[in-house]
Amino acid sequence: MDEKQKLIVLIGPTAVGKTKLSIELAKKYNGEIISGDSMQIYKGMDIGTAKISQEEKEGIRHHLIDVKEPNENFSTAEFQEIVRKKIQEISGRGKMPMIVGGTGLYIQSAIYDYHFTEAPSDLDFRSGLEEEAEEKGPEYLHGKLESVDPDSASRIHPNNIRRVIRALEIIHCTGKTAGELQANQSPEMVYDTAIIGLTMERELLYSRINLRVDLMMEQGLLDEVKYFYDKGLKECQSIQAIGYKELYEYFDGKVNLSGAIENLKQNSRRYAKRQLTWFRNKMNVEWFDMSESNDAEKKFAEISQFIEGKLKIKANT
Repeated sequence: MDEKQKLIVLIGPTAVGKTKLSIELAKKYNGEIISGDSMQIYKGMDIGTAKISQEEKEGIRHHLIDVKEPNENFSTAEFQEIVRKKIQEISGRGKMPMIVGGTGLYIQSAIYDYHFTEAPSDLDFRSGLEEEAEEKGPEYLHGKLESVDPDSASRIHPNNIRRVIRALEIIHCTGKTAGELQANQSPEMVYDTAIIGLTMERELLYSRINLRVDLMMEQGLLDEVKYFYDKGLKECQSIQAIGYKELYEYFDGKVNLSGAIENLKQNSRRYAKRQLTWFRNKMNVEWFDMSESNDAEKKFAEISQFIEGKLKIKANT
């Protein structure tokens, strides 16, 4: 039996400090970083997704950043396929592949042996939903999905009618949501993986999130979002990202700017909470509390010790 490829995975909620730590770990273990963020794949969406800058990379090679146009869709299955190829390529160069990010479903699909097999179809049922979408509009159909599968509804744009219909069709044919079908696979790890999770005392994390939003606004987030708004990019997956949809509401005249910023902060805090819940329920994570900023060196040593013990490796010398 072939030995599994080794892989480091660094996860955690937004604003917890993954980027800086990932660079230090990549230096120590001769690593290359694969982004595990579902929105950093989009070109031009830099400030709102907290995309790493060239300076912050410190020469560490990064993958899966700026690979899609904002009007293109991107699926979990596509992420799985690309990431697995990248892991092979990186390992083939004698480097340590590292996945870093906060999009739980994407990362889970890449490191566990999930198969995106086709659930049964019902063409008559599908046709009926297509007629409903024409008669009552995409929001009506999306509302039906939200009532039976809120997880899928949160990830599928109302105007992506094909995906909304497919999600409803899966439930109709199997009695289970797409997520439940995936969960029932009980998959094994594809790689010899060390999964490091970063966490933080909640009030401190929320304070960091609020400060990050303020910094994003100072860096020009409003102009970045306005660019996409003026180009007419509305009915696409990318614009559902936190930081973009809230400011679209401001440009639509639905809320004033201070209200949009507050909504952005609130949605970011809620997202961080959902991220932590997902990782704790779905993945075998070794957690490290990053609340004490004066304890960074000790924490880094603990994380390094865990990686070396789990993967039976030594630091790059």
